[in-house]
Amino acid sequence: ADAVFIAVGTPSRRGDGHADLSYVYAAAEEIADLMQGFTVVVTKSTVPVGTGDEIERIIRERRPDADFAVVSNPEFLREGAAIGDFKRPDRVVVGTDNERARAVMAELYRPLNLNETPIMFTGRRTSELIKYAANAFLAMKITFINEVADLCEAVGADVQQVARGIGLDNRIGSKFLHAGPGYGGSCFPKDTLALVRTATDAGSPVRLIETTVAINDARKKAMADRVAEALGGDLKGRTVALLGLTFKPNTDDMRDAPSLDVAPALIARGATVHAYDPEGMEEAAKLLDGVVFKNGPYDAVEGADVVVILTEWNQFRALDLDRVKLLLKQPVMVDLRNVYRPDDMKARGFRYTSIGRPEHAA
Repeated sequence: ADAVFIAVGTPSRRGDGHADLSYVYAAAEEIADLMQGFTVVVTKSTVPVGTGDEIERIIRERRPDADFAVVSNPEFLREGAAIGDFKRPDRVVVGTDNERARAVMAELYRPLNLNETPIMFTGRRTSELIKYAANAFLAMKITFINEVADLCEAVGADVQQVARGIGLDNRIGSKFLHAGPGYGGSCFPKDTLALVRTATDAGSPVRLIETTVAINDARKKAMADRVAEALGGDLKGRTVALLGLTFKPNTDDMRDAPSLDVAPALIARGATVHAYDPEGMEEAAKLLDGVVFKNGPYDAVEGADVVVILTEWNQFRALDLDRVKLLLKQPVMVDLRNVYRPDDMKARGFRYTSIGRPEHAA
């Protein structure tokens, strides 16, 4: 093959937050044993700065006479939108100082170049850092608007209007300015933590990202407090209906989902938790002890003291609210994704709590 891609997982290592590169290095060893002729070894996996150097060392050690180049080419695909992102990426980043490898990668991405996709060639270490820096910045942006949401609650402002007001500034942009229970998923939690560890090891701590990680972890745990407050502070003997368990809609991914913090915290405070998710139930059942899984949103809501929207699936945006009100013991909703409008919910007779928004337009 002219090019071989390493696209394996790099999960956080238990205990210290460093990226587990064992799968990457195992792939490098296998490639070394099988490659013939000049081969471009491309790292798609999200890896710490300097990993390409180690891959090169591993291959060189196993095949001293091999003709190859190691290239960093990080992926920027979003879960639930991978095909579209692959066909129409914002940019392609290629990290190499090898001219032959550059020519191979340029030919490989020529169809995208014809579509005027920016293809950025840079050094390998720079490319590796671009991926971590991009994810850390987006995580920081989410955490920023969550902090602003808390301030909005304190002063009577509306975080959605604040987000729109700042997002219309082209220097800021509107994406990732949606207040909620904190970020999760397969990338942001592990990549921010890995960047913190990489920076610390390099003697150049990234304090802003350290703070982002700490704030996000605390926020997810604090969401149970909001549910308790909606019920007067005591959850003992209460039933809570959780709608949504995955870290975001349109995926079954439960990795670092807010539900993994919220559900256990509710149970620890004496609540019975009923839960439903359109795609994540099978995986959630392996991760959440003590949760009663239901067959649909109305099944979960029936007999509950409060309904909590934890993931903004489209079907939760279109609930039959009159039916929900009848099924609940009392009409209480905690909307952690700001799916509904406070004025509308009050008019329907709900005691409604959301994130960073006053009960009336501000």
